[in-house]
Amino acid sequence: MGPHRRTAAQPPVTAAELAALDDQISACRACPRLVAWREEVAAVKRAAFRDQEYWGRPVPGFGPADARILILGLAPAAHGGNRTGRIFTGDRSGDVLFAAMHRTGLANQATSVSRDDGLTLRHVRIAAAVRCAPPDNKPTPVERDTCAPWLHREVTLLRPTLRVVIALGAFAWSAWWPTLSTVYGVRPPVPRPAFGHGALFRMDAVEGAGGVPALLGSYHVSQQNTFTGRLTPAMLDDVLRQARALADLD
Repeated sequence: MGPHRRTAAQPPVTAAELAALDDQISACRACPRLVAWREEVAAVKRAAFRDQEYWGRPVPGFGPADARILILGLAPAAHGGNRTGRIFTGDRSGDVLFAAMHRTGLANQATSVSRDDGLTLRHVRIAAAVRCAPPDNKPTPVERDTCAPWLHREVTLLRPTLRVVIALGAFAWSAWWPTLSTVYGVRPPVPRPAFGHGALFRMDAVEGAGGVPALLGSYHVSQQNTFTGRLTPAMLDDVLRQARALADLD
């Protein structure tokens, strides 16, 4: 699953290329524990969704092929993306994220409930560091590393237009550094910058790293963070507006 090289000077990726990658991701069965869990959840279901057919497969990224911003999460939710087949769709984390994206002009609507609900994203693609729903929302280090080449290939395709990566949480922040070295050929700084809400690392400050996206941190849009007030709508809006500015969208 090693990524091919695509330099920023090459033509932007086509939607068909990205769709082909999405199809490959959706068929992955590389991690036995995750395969067993996602399929068990899809068979047993939550009572509220017992009449629905669950996706029950790896969840690909979502958004245009010429995205300038990549929002990177941890993994699909068992009864969210694993049910609907679209990342951050059908769960309360997605309710928070897409409402903020709509407020900041990055989505055409404030809700995301199913793959055919008419949602479109503007200038943004959303993906997860791990593509299958994990038990307790905690992938193992081996599962993280096994899944990493999918992210590397996706970023390789997005590379011609990608300007900013928003890492939702420390897991996504950590997942970016191997992507940086694999896709862009840039050695991550030592020590690696610490994750924090609003943390910003500009790769163009590193010698030889021209054209590498800026990395921007945000607390994850999990219920644990939003229900406790650790992440407020205003805080999330600020991060998205900063990403727009860094991506030269304003």
